[in-house]
Amino acid sequence: MSTSSARGAPVPATAFEPESARVARVVREEIVDGTREPGSRLVERDLAAELGVSRIPVRDALRVLVAEGLVTPRPRSWAVVREFTPDDVAHLQEVRDATEPLLFALAAARRSADQLAALDECWRREDEAARRGDGADARRAAADFHERVLDAAGNPVLAEVHAVIASRVRWLLGRHTDLVAMAEEHRDLLDAVRGGDEERATRLARAHLRTSRAAASATRG
Repeated sequence: MSTSSARGAPVPATAFEPESARVARVVREEIVDGTREPGSRLVERDLAAELGVSRIPVRDALRVLVAEGLVTPRPRSWAVVREFTPDDVAHLQEVRDATEPLLFALAAARRSADQLAALDECWRREDEAARRGDGADARRAAADFHERVLDAAGNPVLAEVHAVIASRVRWLLGRHTDLVAMAEEHRDLLDAVRGGDEERATRLARAHLRTSRAAASATRG
């Protein structure tokens, strides 16, 4: 049995997870999955009672989620789930347009056998979840797939840049509704990375970003 880390990757059930990290993880997943809707209140005492912790780890968790761009602070002891505007989404997409084709090209050039195995595992989880209609699991696996591409790219500066927007990217990937089509695009990207085809990986990544942009627009509409 396992849980998910702050970035969404599985964490062994035996691993120690501080209370503040657990609260941040749970609330993050609820925001990304849409369980906590944009604009909904996050009150320290209510979250503490709900999750069985004191208010201190809740306060620390909310600070983390504010820094990740998923939560908007309010005075005193509460916050709200961020409401992403069309401009917010457009700016995030611009950053992805600039970085993700490069990430996939670098992954195709540098991937190791272990990294390919990790990518394949994420894609299989995504594909299986998509085909059984489990949207939450499919979207989490899809986000994990993108983060394993980041690992395979082997560029620590890009990793630092991505760390700033990682949670918002997970939220954006959660706007996809055609989960099987997204899994199929990831399969093609995985094939390009596995084959070391940097040009094809770049081309497919750009097409994938167009799909993501259309999905975000359809969701807003």
